[in-house]
Amino acid sequence: MQTLTVSLIQGATRWHDAAGNRAYYGALVRGVAGSDLVVLPETFLSGFTNDTLVNADTMDGEGVAWMRALATETGSTLTGSLVIREDDTVYNRLIWASPDGSFAYYDKRHLFRMAGEHTRYGGGNRRLIVELKGWRILPQVCYDLRFPVWLRNGHREEAEGGMDYDLSLFVANWPTPRRQPWRTLLRARAIENLAYVIGVNRVGVDGNQLPYAGDSAVIDPVGEPLIELGAQEQVVTVTLDPAPLLAHRERFPAWMDADRFAIDIDA
Repeated sequence: MQTLTVSLIQGATRWHDAAGNRAYYGALVRGVAGSDLVVLPETFLSGFTNDTLVNADTMDGEGVAWMRALATETGSTLTGSLVIREDDTVYNRLIWASPDGSFAYYDKRHLFRMAGEHTRYGGGNRRLIVELKGWRILPQVCYDLRFPVWLRNGHREEAEGGMDYDLSLFVANWPTPRRQPWRTLLRARAIENLAYVIGVNRVGVDGNQLPYAGDSAVIDPVGEPLIELGAQEQVVTVTLDPAPLLAHRERFPAWMDADRFAIDIDA
């Protein structure tokens, strides 16, 4: 594992304006070109919308192509979620675009029923773990943060860090009225999983008149914030050092006492 530079793009997403968001976020991403990883918010080309007929793209559409091209241009891995249609199903899909042109994706598993997301989107059924500079990274989307069983880090003998993942990240559209759970759960997920955690939220007010307070953060494995952002547009870069993580796991191997279980994906 090498040191990892990660840039958090806490932006004010334009409502239902994919072209405007590509221009807006493209400029912010180019400003941190060369970071190992650049993290954008959830549904950053549309806002968190249930108007899927108008705003859904496809995997062959402009959104994914733009992310792949921008990753290649800047030399940074780029991630964030898009509204993607496949056949008759729409997904809140996180794209992981690498500078070499390759990509992977994760479909949001937990759909936010309080906003009707579960009636308009299909849910994912697999976790994605990607590797970057020796780090094993678990990317997730917003409401997934509330479900610790889905996020449980397991022991992995053959991995350098000794566990399934070393960093989990959450891209989000998490409104201001629920900012305290957001901030608390980021810390909880870091502590219980012996891993770094990054959360990237948006700011501003969306088309449903919901306000967003940002509160993007980088949390270390003992739950201490390395970075905490405010409620305005901010772009910040942090360097993650694997040494404190590996030392903490060595002296506090709580995973050895974890309960064993299996997840029923169809439940």
